[in-house]
Amino acid sequence: MIGEAWDWVVRVADWGVTNWSHPGDSDRGILPRLTEHMRLAYLSILIGLAVALPLGLACARWKPLYPPVLTGVNVLYAVPSIALFFLMLPYTGFSDWTAVVPLALYTLVILLPNVVDGLRQVPDHVRQAAVAMGFGPLRRLLYVETPVAVPVIIAGLRVASVATVSMVSVASLVGLGGLGQLILSEGFRRQFDAPIVVGIVLTVALAFVTDAVLVLAQRLLTPWAHSDGAAPRRRRRAVAAEAVAADPAGPAGTGTGGTAVER
Repeated sequence: MIGEAWDWVVRVADWGVTNWSHPGDSDRGILPRLTEHMRLAYLSILIGLAVALPLGLACARWKPLYPPVLTGVNVLYAVPSIALFFLMLPYTGFSDWTAVVPLALYTLVILLPNVVDGLRQVPDHVRQAAVAMGFGPLRRLLYVETPVAVPVIIAGLRVASVATVSMVSVASLVGLGGLGQLILSEGFRRQFDAPIVVGIVLTVALAFVTDAVLVLAQRLLTPWAHSDGAAPRRRRRAVAAEAVAADPAGPAGTGTGGTAVER
């Protein structure tokens, strides 16, 4: 049983290495499909974020605007992705936009609430302090409100990115889809498991890498969030070290500790 499983793993790995790329034909192989998958996913995420940021800012500023906008975004998300891909075909043809536009719209259902919630959680006294320092609306948004909202926005961006990386594969039904082409065209249609496994593994790996990059970006954009958490720990260690230096045998029953035990 173990030997058969190992042979299967070796066979899949051998197929992946052999078909990674074909120098004579740039459209064949795993690498072109992976590149297409990344292009479709990341372009959709960037467009969705570019739309969600100003739309979320408007909804945070004018609260009555938020409910109808959110309802419209949720209605778009309820439309099946396959149907939306086919609806785009007459207008965009077999281009990247056939997949990018629906995927970008789907990211809004996650990104928009996070942008609004992130901006709304900025304390009023922080805004008032910025106004007292002479910050105008744009400067206050860029240097005060957005940095405070970054953790919430990136939390939504992480969820939207992983979901988008996964959903790109569905676009293979209209001739796009990147790694989905491996899974559908070369896997299911030919009843061959190696392309299916390689496509799934690379999709999951790409989602993990994307999420890790966003986590790193959040740490770089919010250094105060980590330094504030480390400062109390450093202070506690310093206090403990001073206590040990002043009474090194306290727990053993001598010095101050010993007096406490005798009492």
